[in-house]
Amino acid sequence: MNANAELLNFVYQNSQMGVDTLGQLIDITDNQGFREYLETQKESYEEYHKKARQMLNENGYDEKGLNAFEKIRTYLMVNLQTMGDNSVSHIAEMLIQGSSMGITDAVKKIHEYEGQAEKDILKLMKELQVFEEKNVEKLKEYL
Repeated sequence: MNANAELLNFVYQNSQMGVDTLGQLIDITDNQGFREYLETQKESYEEYHKKARQMLNENGYDEKGLNAFEKIRTYLMVNLQTMGDNSVSHIAEMLIQGSSMGITDAVKKIHEYEGQAEKDILKLMKELQVFEEKNVEKLKEYL
C-alpha cells in the first residue's frame, strides 16, 4: 500500500474507532454535561471519517475499515472496563488512553511518510493529531 492510502486509511480507522467507542460511552454515562461533550467529540470524529473516505475515493483507493474482530474486541473491552466503574472520571481516563495511543500512532505515521505522501493528506493526519491532543486536554477536566 502506498503512503497516501496508508495515511488516509489510518485516519479512516482511527475516526471509526472514535465514532464507535463514543457512541457506546454516550449510552453508558448518566452525566448530561459529559454526554454533551462526548456527542460533540463524536461529531468531530464523524467529520474526519467522512473526509478520509472522500479523499480515499477521490484518489481511487478503497476504504479499509475496522474488521469485525476489532469492533467486537473494542465493544467488549469498553463494556468490561465500565461494568465496575462507569464514573465520568473513569470514562475520561479510558478516552485519554485511547487518544494518547492515537497521537503516538499519528506522529509515527507523519514521520514515516513525510516527503512521500501528498501535502493535503499529511495535513489531514496532522489535523487529526491536533484534535486528539485537544481531546486529551479537555478530558483532563473530567478526571
